[in-house]
Amino acid sequence: MTEQTKTTGAAGEDETAAQKNTNPWLKGVLEYGPIALFFIAYLRLKEHSFDIAGTSYDGFIVVTAGFVPLMVLSTLALWKLTGKLSKMQLLTLVLIVVFGGLSVWFNDERFFKMKPTLIYLIFGGLLGFGLLRGQSYLRVMMAEMMPLTEEGWMILTRRLCAFFLALALANEVIWRSVNTETWVYFKTFGLTVAMFVFFMTQARLFQVHGLEEAEADD
Repeated sequence: MTEQTKTTGAAGEDETAAQKNTNPWLKGVLEYGPIALFFIAYLRLKEHSFDIAGTSYDGFIVVTAGFVPLMVLSTLALWKLTGKLSKMQLLTLVLIVVFGGLSVWFNDERFFKMKPTLIYLIFGGLLGFGLLRGQSYLRVMMAEMMPLTEEGWMILTRRLCAFFLALALANEVIWRSVNTETWVYFKTFGLTVAMFVFFMTQARLFQVHGLEEAEADD
């Protein structure tokens, strides 16, 4: 074994140990805390307006202006805590900064409401592109979390691709059809519950195509 291989292996072991020692409660607070604070702040400020430098901003814009740096700080803290960030987390953060910043800069809440649509379109589009090439990009990102057979990954990727595209369509329809308060409830609870229900309904797939089950059958 070369010195480089030993060093790489040691680094991998250190990273794995760091992830195992991560406090799950703290990790959860860093991931979902900013969203919860956004929701609470919006409920308190939704009927208020603020005059800043001669421009009037409603509560939604002010809360968005606070949410963007809070999300940046929580993501940096999560990276410091776990030692890594997924590509999905990084892309989500970039879109939050860009579209949140546009909403504040132009004093237009529509930019921030479009953000989930673009996020889900990008994720769904990337998965779809991989499927067209006969590959599961989902496996590249989540193989360590959910060990599945090759067939299992392809099935899950197809389903998740369709699910992301459906969420993008749902967000577009809802933010264009209802008031801001209803959209905030949908964004905070509806999309989160939808994601949870989706993975719960994949339990059978995980049982059939999990690597342990497949190896036992062999």
